[in-house]
Amino acid sequence: MIATRITRLLGIQHPLLQGGMAWIATGTLAGAVSEAGALGIIAAGSADADWLQKEIAAVRKITDKPFGVNVMLISPYAEEIIEVVIQEKVPVVTTGAGNPGRYLTRLKETGCKVIPVVASVALARRLARQGADALIAEGTEAGGHIGETATMCLVPMVVDAVEIPVIAAGGIADGRGAAAAFALGAEGVQMGTRFICALESPAHAGYKEKVINCRDRDTVVCGVSTGHPLRVVKNQFSRRYLDKEKEGLDPAQLEEMGAGKYPAALKGEVENGSILSGQCAGLVGKVEPAAAIVQDVMERAEKILREVGKEICPE
Repeated sequence: MIATRITRLLGIQHPLLQGGMAWIATGTLAGAVSEAGALGIIAAGSADADWLQKEIAAVRKITDKPFGVNVMLISPYAEEIIEVVIQEKVPVVTTGAGNPGRYLTRLKETGCKVIPVVASVALARRLARQGADALIAEGTEAGGHIGETATMCLVPMVVDAVEIPVIAAGGIADGRGAAAAFALGAEGVQMGTRFICALESPAHAGYKEKVINCRDRDTVVCGVSTGHPLRVVKNQFSRRYLDKEKEGLDPAQLEEMGAGKYPAALKGEVENGSILSGQCAGLVGKVEPAAAIVQDVMERAEKILREVGKEICPE
């Protein structure tokens, strides 16, 4: 078993977090992941407080183990989502799309552990100074909204820059990626793409099939000109979008063109929707229970770390 500061901080068995994927990371998925000994995370996304309360209740029907909520700070409901988190005494909060500094004190006063997602060393340093309990360093290989620096470079730079624990994310889908992250100095890993294809994921079967059928070059980044780059699976819509972006279509029109395309894909519009996925989609081979994913990743990572140590540094 791999024990780190992250397992001790969060009270979990495995240093593995399920990514906060909007409309996929529901209470059902998060509960299954937490019950398996990792940290399941409900993605609040752009949902309102009532939706989140229902999902928290769903988690607690499945497990009494720790779980988390991911808060998108640009959501129009961010304030009320934070209030629900505090009222419900959610054990862990991860944040994205902004600086959670103004919420840190209130959250930590309730005993909540706050773990922001960062894509740069500068933001990592700032949030560590503000009192974050740990950081998720997410590389550009991730699905959805992304930064510019690759996981292999970002993680060790963030590890060197802060004293709090660092969790690696972006392009990790199996035990090999997890073992590599630990070698880079991370004390935990976060995975999203593989959990899209968990049995408990609400994503449409066609969405899951698209992810499973991905090859190494089957994701693409859209929206660079809008300032909100997004990694998606190649399909008819992404090709049309990129054509318009290359033609110089106004960023506001591009944003309008993409509006609603992710929810459409989740419901089965797999050619005319946005299928958010990381570059590691080519490593995802099947739909399986969340517990099986957790077990496979952690067992393989442990085996690799033991074997590599013996081969490179024999006794």
